[in-house]
Amino acid sequence: MKRAVIITTDGFRDEEFIYPYYRLLEAGFTVDVATRNGEVAYGKFGVPAKANTKTGDLSQSDYDLAYIPGGLEAPDNVRSWDEVLVFLREMNKAKKVIAAICHGPWVLISAEIVKGRKMTAYWTMAADVKNSGAEYMPKEPVVVDGNLITSPHYNNNPEFMCAILSKF
Repeated sequence: MKRAVIITTDGFRDEEFIYPYYRLLEAGFTVDVATRNGEVAYGKFGVPAKANTKTGDLSQSDYDLAYIPGGLEAPDNVRSWDEVLVFLREMNKAKKVIAAICHGPWVLISAEIVKGRKMTAYWTMAADVKNSGAEYMPKEPVVVDGNLITSPHYNNNPEFMCAILSKF
């Protein structure tokens, strides 16, 4: 069975959690939600993300996909959690799928796994992406570069999820 983990905290963009969560379930994934202390996280509009694991308990051997939803506040906090950055580096080393949308690519940048890669992100992150050594693709609704999949906005959820699911 395929396993995915969504890593987030308070302030995620609701549409970037809900749609991928249910699409993954529909595709037959077991979907875990990881927060720092295993607490419920709330989206900008109040959608609860009920965690069933803690970020400190993540192991790349348990997952086929790691997903970071956007919003401004959630990824800005998550990118400072060392255990998540280590986990993403291990996922990348194992060539497992890592996906991020909107401001979620901040976490990939902080994990230092994007240098020399093609990616997209929310338009206000252009300088962050370029300064990380990645090639910024601002006009693309989704960018797939090997095991990394990025998208700039929840308006692109359908294309984003199709790209993720096509990897499986």
